[in-house]
Amino acid sequence: MEILKNFSLKKLNTFGLSVDGKYFAHVASMDDLLETKDFIAENNCRFMVLGGGSNVLFLNDYDGLIISNGLKGVEILKEDEEHIIVKAMGGENWDGFVSWCVKHNLAGLENLSLIPGSVGASPIQNIGAYGVEMKDHFVELEAFHWETGKIQTWVYNDCKFGYRDSIFKNELKGKVMILSVTFRLDKKPVFKTEYGAILEEIQRMGIKKLSIGAIRDAVIYIRKSKLPDPEVIGNAGSFFKNPVISEGQFQSLKKAYPKIVSHQIQDGNHKLAAGWLIDQAGWKGNRLGNAGVHKKQALVLVNHGNATGKEIILLATKIEESVKEMFGVDLEREVNIIT
Repeated sequence: MEILKNFSLKKLNTFGLSVDGKYFAHVASMDDLLETKDFIAENNCRFMVLGGGSNVLFLNDYDGLIISNGLKGVEILKEDEEHIIVKAMGGENWDGFVSWCVKHNLAGLENLSLIPGSVGASPIQNIGAYGVEMKDHFVELEAFHWETGKIQTWVYNDCKFGYRDSIFKNELKGKVMILSVTFRLDKKPVFKTEYGAILEEIQRMGIKKLSIGAIRDAVIYIRKSKLPDPEVIGNAGSFFKNPVISEGQFQSLKKAYPKIVSHQIQDGNHKLAAGWLIDQAGWKGNRLGNAGVHKKQALVLVNHGNATGKEIILLATKIEESVKEMFGVDLEREVNIIT
């Protein structure tokens, strides 16, 4: 395996930022992984695993080793009358894996279509969209522990999944590399069309019989119509989480802002639409230097061509201050900031 030096990361981060990694390694086998571990020890350098580059913001060149997960493969492990257990390697493209599931009539992940990134990154963020989260179909994952050099298995209860959160984003951040993820998928689909405009889009498409393929097509159309293509304009998808507030705080805001967009969750709290808050604060479609807020979706910050990570983070900070001043609500960043 070759360790590359001064490697451009511009095409490996969806913001399209012109940053370099001091070293770069593409890991496609366990031998590569062990070589990488040795290199880290010999050079005493910092390191990070970069998946699809869709949820990161580099503030500077990375003075260490960037590791690309190139482990590929999808395998059916077992099945019964209702479920099929499928193992996907961490380097697989997430949407490519969802497409594979739909083509094989395996239901459960179709609402997560077109989310950028890799299978290995999906548990870190506990990715979710349109009423479904990755954890809903998660069985276990295998990960390489950098300190011990051993492969360990984490089952559902080990992972501390939360809203766009997991143990891998917190206590185990930078300590493990996810090698594979195993999912429990359904032979008999339970359609989830009540979120967003899925049902409306299916009706517009003239589809009479609901299917996981139809839901996937609808989700892809909606995402493409609302979210910018990173190939056209740099972005990392949703930059902020939707904030969760108490019933009391929500009722106070509802009196002041009757049209506030929210969704009541199981614990009685309310999840606010961060995009709506940002829009009301006057940021939608605006820009600060080369960084801006997307004109169709205020949750998305964009690179208008030559933005730096520091410009984008300055814009994010100003947005947070505006929303806090106007609504008394704290926005939490979803994107991983790399210093």
